Amino acid sequence: MSLKDRIIIETLKLFSLKGFSSASLHDILAASKSSKGGFYNHFASKEDLFHQVLKKAREIWREKNLEGLNKIESPVGKIKKLLENFRDRYLKDSENFPGGCVFITLSVELNDILPHLNKEISKGFDGLKSMIKRFLNQGMEVGELKDDVDADEMTEIIFAGILGASVIYGMDKSAASLDLAINSIIRYLDDMKK
Repeated sequence: MSLKDRIIIETLKLFSLKGFSSASLHDILAASKSSKGGFYNHFASKEDLFHQVLKKAREIWREKNLEGLNKIESPVGKIKKLLENFRDRYLKDSENFPGGCVFITLSVELNDILPHLNKEISKGFDGLKSMIKRFLNQGMEVGELKDDVDADEMTEIIFAGILGASVIYGMDKSAASLDLAINSIIRYLDDMKK
């Protein structure tokens, strides 16, 4: 692994645990076994590193959460698989995200102090909501969901449930609580089917 990749990976873990502001340059250098010169050889600033870490976090998110979705024909089945992946493959990934979902950690912290960085994180949240809504609309088109389902409302409920499960798991690291939260969203989704 190159020094640049090691700095990105170790900083991703630190951001997951401590957030952006509390992960000092000293912490980053110690975790990645780098010098200041090695750091600045690859990154112009901590903010530059933030963007690289966010890119890596998104890659991992896609790899973990989208696994197997393309093999499922049912739009509602795709949402269920996404939720299962989120629970089992993403949130429980303590190797990459020892503090829980890095997007939640950073978003809560950066919203007020560095809103321009938080806007980058919000793009991912918007993308997730759009994907869920697209699958729900497809599910309605093929007759999987009840006629009175409101895709906008259902998207918000599922998205809020995902965020809530992430926050709770980030605080208590209880697999049982996480399973209960995600399984409740899946049951809600099943209840909306015809």
